[in-house]
Amino acid sequence: MKSVRIGNRHVGPGEPTYCVAEIGINHNGSVQIAKQLIEKAKQAGCDAVKFQKRTIDVVYTPEELQRPRESPFGTTNGDLKRALEFGEAEYAEIDRFCRAVGITWFASCWDEESVSFIERFDPPCYKLASPSLTDDALLRRHRATGRPLILSTGMSTIEQIDHAVDVLGRDDLIVLHCTSTYPSAPSELNLRVIRTLADRFDVPIGYSGHEVLLHTTLAAVVIGACLVERHITLSRAMWGSDHAASVEPHGIASLVGYIRATEAALGDGEKRVFDSELSVMTKLRRVSV
Repeated sequence: MKSVRIGNRHVGPGEPTYCVAEIGINHNGSVQIAKQLIEKAKQAGCDAVKFQKRTIDVVYTPEELQRPRESPFGTTNGDLKRALEFGEAEYAEIDRFCRAVGITWFASCWDEESVSFIERFDPPCYKLASPSLTDDALLRRHRATGRPLILSTGMSTIEQIDHAVDVLGRDDLIVLHCTSTYPSAPSELNLRVIRTLADRFDVPIGYSGHEVLLHTTLAAVVIGACLVERHITLSRAMWGSDHAASVEPHGIASLVGYIRATEAALGDGEKRVFDSELSVMTKLRRVSV
């Protein structure tokens, strides 16, 4: 199985787990909040942060945009969606800030126009969100960029995943196991699918989690996830649709620490006697061979 290069990191078996803090729309339309989340992700030891990009009038129907929905931004769903969408000035500032902080950023693009928009910032890769898995035209637009792709597989059958992988090809592809409920119940995480996907596609497999727990994501790493992604928020009590299924900064920092400790603890599988055991062996072993 070949590793996939994202920026200055390789992602795949035998490599340190690539940790992504998904900011998504948890910035609530504020570049200042986005910057705080970027800083927190960097401090936690994450390798990258991820945003979402949509062309609102393409992704949503006029009827959906006109649907009544109360929010701090107005009384319709369109008011909300437009307020949460960053434009060129905001992404230019995000790009500058991430470079200054020293953390990779990329985005999931929900339509072809958004891919062209994010291309201006020379991203190291793209993430295809679970709802996009069945959109062949969008898959091909992403592949045409020539960049590494990360495919999330929530709300998808194995046959749909097969088709998406056939469309994308397996070069420079990472596939993420995912359950698309916010938050996800532990009984629906089905983490053994990580091994199923690895056996089926022979590409690096990761995990995109929306559960409240941390140790389930750690279990995904033990099973074989080469990349993990969790939503980050300043506070789960903040207003917004994704905050309740997100992890606060101290939780992200704990998770990355647990992952690094677990990687060290898993070792290489070769049984050996450590130097630290020798004095204990001298004291306690009665018979030597």
